[in-house]
Amino acid sequence: MDSKENETYIVIFKGKSVRKKLVGNKWFFSVVDIVRILTESVDARDYWYKLKVRELESSGIELSTFCRQLKMKSSDGKEYLTDCADTKSVFRIIQSIPSKKAEPFKLWLAQVGSERIDEIENPELAQERMKLLYEKKGYSKSWIDKRLRGIAIRQDLTDEWKDRGIGENRNYAILTDEIAKATFGVSIEEHKEIKSIDRENLRDHMTDLELIFGMLGEASTTEIVKNRDVFGFEENRQVAREGGKIAGDAREKLEMKTGERVVSDKNYFDIAKSKGKEKIKKKIKIEVANES
Repeated sequence: MDSKENETYIVIFKGKSVRKKLVGNKWFFSVVDIVRILTESVDARDYWYKLKVRELESSGIELSTFCRQLKMKSSDGKEYLTDCADTKSVFRIIQSIPSKKAEPFKLWLAQVGSERIDEIENPELAQERMKLLYEKKGYSKSWIDKRLRGIAIRQDLTDEWKDRGIGENRNYAILTDEIAKATFGVSIEEHKEIKSIDRENLRDHMTDLELIFGMLGEASTTEIVKNRDVFGFEENRQVAREGGKIAGDAREKLEMKTGERVVSDKNYFDIAKSKGKEKIKKKIKIEVANES
């Protein structure tokens, strides 16, 4: 199974988010998200329901037949069954929505829908797209390099877990939290509280040092797992603690030398705000292109 299966991803159209999920090498998009963008409706779910009724009455076509229900992560961090459609089916659904944004959205969707094929033929494209997204958000190149390296290390670890009987995402979350607690001395939720974030991805708000020690904890866990050839949840849980402790010991030594804690209350929003002020002072104008 592809590593991206079962995960909810976000793509951006003119500053608006669209959730997507990979199923069998094909991207499926949240229809409600698309409806929200094209109609600017305050209640996209209600609009989608009425659109289906109207289309059935006028043409006899049931738009739901173009969809399949997939679990997608919502703003509350939980997953819910959501009407989703692949690129071809979304084009058909859009025909029923009167909107001036339809044509530019179709062009954008065709490009996004083809990305998976491009990435299969050339995996480096996926990294380049991710790098570009982080650059647009204002992250430094050195931070982006660490973040991408961290993603690769994380993938190696989850691949090992898959091969060793850890079959559920919630178990991944438990094991990851064990590594985090041993590495940073706080759980993932406590780390988020320190940074004053809620549902956001913690790693996207980490400082360079936090990323480095996070990578060390996960890389150490991966090497121990391979060396001992452990299998099953409890065995991997113990290794997760040991791998995290290696990073935790290194963190404590650095903190003793510097007198400063590695775990920081800094988050991306603070960094972005600071960069924004610098740009205003320097009168730098940045144009974000190619989102339409």
